[in-house]
Amino acid sequence: MSHPTGLVQGKFLYRNLANATSILGVLPVALLFLEDGFRYLLPLIVFNNIMDDLDGVLAAKLGISSRFGATLDNLCDGVAHVVLALAVGAHFGGMVLILSTVATGSIILRVASRLEPDRAAEGGSPTNELMRHLLFTLLLAEILGFDSGPVLIVVFLLHSVSMLVSYRMSALIRAHAKSVVTVGLVNTALVVAWFTPVVALPVAVVFGSTYLYSLIAGGIQCLRGRSLMST
Repeated sequence: MSHPTGLVQGKFLYRNLANATSILGVLPVALLFLEDGFRYLLPLIVFNNIMDDLDGVLAAKLGISSRFGATLDNLCDGVAHVVLALAVGAHFGGMVLILSTVATGSIILRVASRLEPDRAAEGGSPTNELMRHLLFTLLLAEILGFDSGPVLIVVFLLHSVSMLVSYRMSALIRAHAKSVVTVGLVNTALVVAWFTPVVALPVAVVFGSTYLYSLIAGGIQCLRGRSLMST
């Protein structure tokens, strides 16, 4: 028995709703290729972060998760985050450009490792964490009036390492945001920080301090574990 065309199309759209969200999250980065495209960078980072979280929420809540969807999500993240990172590097030039290029290499390696179906890939910081830190750096530089170049160099350098470490960075705020409410709060914090200068600094401090704690504490624990194994 054949199904009505509308019903078949409806099921197809329903099953691919999360996939469409993943694709929509990456398409607007094309704005960066305009002559004055850099001025869209901050809203693009915020938008991409929201859409990246939204596709995961939709897949889980609607019961439409699939291996293809997870792969597509990782590929979309990789494309968007490489373009966003390189846009920052190209805008500032010099060492920022060099370190942004190194960071994009780490992004590609992390994304490629997560495409392996038998690999857990739970270690390291997500590429979205780099995007959030770029957002906070550029926001605070504009608000507080400091040179963002040296800070961007440090951010790119740290994330080039942290995206590829083997240990789990368990204290990251986004890692603890599992429910729809907490995921929504994380994205609300980004939007409020973007629009409200007085909120940007405390939000940036919270995200930055938990990241550094995760990187350092996780590294120490990993080294201790290896030391015990070798004795």
